[in-house]
Amino acid sequence: MKALVTGGGGFLGGVIVRMLVERGDEVVSFSRSEYPELQKLGVKQVKGDLGDREAVIKAAAGCDVIFHVAAKAGIWGALDEFYRANVTGTANVLEACRAHNIPRLVHTSSPSVVFDGTDVEGGDESLPYPSRYEAHYPATKALAEQMVLAANSPELATVALRPHLIWGPGDNHLVPRIIAKARAGRLRRIGKRDCLVDTVYVDNAALAHLQAADRLVPGAPLAGKAYFISNDEPLPLWDMVNRILAAAQLPPVTRTVSPGVAYAAGVLCEKIWGLLHLRGEPPMTRFVAHELATAHWFKMDAARKDLGYQPEVSISEGLVRLEQWLQNGNRFPC
Repeated sequence: MKALVTGGGGFLGGVIVRMLVERGDEVVSFSRSEYPELQKLGVKQVKGDLGDREAVIKAAAGCDVIFHVAAKAGIWGALDEFYRANVTGTANVLEACRAHNIPRLVHTSSPSVVFDGTDVEGGDESLPYPSRYEAHYPATKALAEQMVLAANSPELATVALRPHLIWGPGDNHLVPRIIAKARAGRLRRIGKRDCLVDTVYVDNAALAHLQAADRLVPGAPLAGKAYFISNDEPLPLWDMVNRILAAAQLPPVTRTVSPGVAYAAGVLCEKIWGLLHLRGEPPMTRFVAHELATAHWFKMDAARKDLGYQPEVSISEGLVRLEQWLQNGNRFPC
């Protein structure tokens, strides 16, 4: 098949592209930059912005499926930037599907679309969207996901995947942030509870996308639905953080702050950054304070049943790969 991958030069998108090429599919990548590694794979690269409707439609010409992976992520930033990338961009991808009669759309969503700041233990796809969000990213991703699922029809089969805390070699978000904060001496454990948290190794997240695309046809069990994707190995959050630090040859986190202090710091930081229009992300936000002090792990029953999903790389194996990647002198792309 011929596939368009938005964000094909990114962390997850790049692995999806590689897997598609390895199995013989033709791939077009739509990103804001060009990437040498995609050129080596023989992938056609189209430069453009998700907010540009005509550019997205043009890039999708002749495709059989779209993997909509690109998004603006992060804990801080202007609402209009998140909205343009995550909501308007998704609307443009849907327009591209309709313009070219593309019958399948696999959308990368996030578990944060149902996170309300409290523990989620063994949650499933029946979890509701919360009435309010503490950050622009989950709020705009929730709008995008609902748009994609509502677009499911006899002409266009859609599915939304919610991979949780993706990590691995080439990570441009989770692992480098942990390592950078540890090296700067600014990493603190929030609370003393052993909250279980799911993560997913990047190859497993990519595999789920291919499995979804292969089973996605109008009327299929997965059409019009959202699915959590993880390694199905929930671990205490700070155990996982310390294992990542060990892979980077760094000592474990030893200092602790209370959840209340972390939340208060998040409120204060958001006010200061907002009033003074400071550049960069604040060191703490309300969303991050809640995320780091609560449990969030999910059942994989639906993904197994409807996608045939089964993680192929364990957390232990993934950490070995991460350590080897770091020892080979690789750098994170951020």
